[in-house]
Formats: sequence, C-alpha cells, structure tokens
Amino acid sequence: MHLQPVDTVNTISPEDFKKNYYSPKKPLIIKDLAKQWPAYEKWSWDYFKKLVGDKKVGLYNNVKSDAYTPINTADDYKTFGEYIDMISDGPAGWRIFLFNIFEHAPELTKDFTWPENLMAGFVKRYPMLFTGGQSSITHMHFDIDMSHILHTQFSGRKRVLLFPNEEQHKLYRKPFEVLSLADFSNYYLNNGTPDYNSFPALKFAKGYEVILEHGDTLFMPAGYWHHMEYLDSGFAMSLRALQSSMGGKLKGLWNLFGMRSIDTLLKKTIPKPWYNWKRKKLFELAEKEMK
Repeated sequence: MHLQPVDTVNTISPEDFKKNYYSPKKPLIIKDLAKQWPAYEKWSWDYFKKLVGDKKVGLYNNVKSDAYTPINTADDYKTFGEYIDMISDGPAGWRIFLFNIFEHAPELTKDFTWPENLMAGFVKRYPMLFTGGQSSITHMHFDIDMSHILHTQFSGRKRVLLFPNEEQHKLYRKPFEVLSLADFSNYYLNNGTPDYNSFPALKFAKGYEVILEHGDTLFMPAGYWHHMEYLDSGFAMSLRALQSSMGGKLKGLWNLFGMRSIDTLLKKTIPKPWYNWKRKKLFELAEKEMK
C-alpha cells in the first residue's frame, strides 16, 4: 500500500475547505473544530452512563462477515452501562455501531453545533455515536449512503486507514456490497503490510493513514473507504451531510434500496453460489487493476 498522512490544520476558512478538500474530495483533520463545543469537555463514559446506562444496545465483535452473515446484525446485546463496564476493564473487541444516543438523550444535541459554514446538507435527524473497546475493529468498508462525514474523536485514540472510492477493486470490494474481502486487522504490526500473498493488488492501493486523538475531527469525503482500530477504549460522533450533486444523492439511494436489496435476497436464497460468484468477480477485477 502507498500511504500518506492526512493534511492537518487547527482551523480552516470555509473558502479554503471547499476549494482544497470538499470539492476535490480530499480528507482533512481539523484539530480545533470540536474544542469550542461543550461536548469537548463534558462528554465522558460516566456522563453517558448516567444518561442512557439502562438502554439496550447491539454489540458487534471483530469477526468479518461471510456469505451467510446478515447485514448489520448485532452479535450480542447489553445495556449501555454494562457495555461501558465491560470495555473499561481492559482490551475488549466489542463496538457499538450507529447508536443514535440523541434519541434517548436529546439534551446532548445542545453540546455541539452543526458546522454549516463548511458544508450544507447535514442530516440532522441522524448524528451517530460510535464506541469501541480497546482492540475493537471496524473492518474496511465505505458508507452505503455516500454521505460526507465529519467524524470527531472524543475519547481514546483510533488508527484509521482511508482510500478514495476509485481504489475499490485494489481493495477487493465484494460486488453488491460496501465491504472489502481483504482483512486489514492489525496490518501495522506486520511492517505496515496486510496479506499481499492472498491480495496482491493491495500493493498498488493509494490512501492515507492517521491516528485520531481527543478533539480531532476527520473530514471523510463521500464514498471513502475506511478501516478503524481502537488503540484505546473510546467513542466518536459522526455528522453526515448529503452530497450536493444529484448524481451523488442517487448513488446513495441505489446503494440503500437497490444494491442492498439484491444482495440480501440472493444471500437468503443462494448464499454459497452468490458468494462464490462475487469472490471470482472481485479477483478478476483486482487482476485487471494490476495489469
């Protein structure tokens, strides 16, 4: 893989952001955006436990999906308070995916402001909290709705790999899915390389690597592939914004209601042949990229 650091600024003007990052779809770290929010100092595990500790949440482990795995199905359920206690005891490969904590504690929405000076189209019904215990992993994927993301880390550190959407076949994208077949887990422990023997096209993939810390806000352009590993137990919030172009919006709708429906149907009816066809196809496309 050919990785470079993500550009980092303390602050940025709306004009510079739109010209140099939003329009060309280039990721960026903004260090001080969240530091002006009450959430920066106020949000903590104890605070969340007090507000929503009794709410039941779905937990996800580190096992990658296979031909039979239903989409976005939790591996276990606990109350939020039980989950916090579990990951506070040390490494725990469990994360919470797309938890809308704001539905249960709407007062939290007063602790941050929507950065509408940077971009329009925020989906304000769906700010999302992402939490993970130390060693938990979000496997390589891109967001199905093709939204732009402002992802702010509030606690702990998280290592992130990022790739533009056009690198998809070098990343061994599964057809009709938003997931990579390749496993990037702990890639950095192996001299910064994943399994090139099984997935040789990864050698040619061009992307970015960054470690997010408390207060860092990552601008992740629409369609960007990302793989995240929690170096510490922590949590982050994502603010989503629809693309300004009609083409971008339509692509997100197709992914949500067309592509996903086809994949779900065939996973239920012919899971093994469907998986085998996708596997064959993705290796063909990766081979074509290498040539």
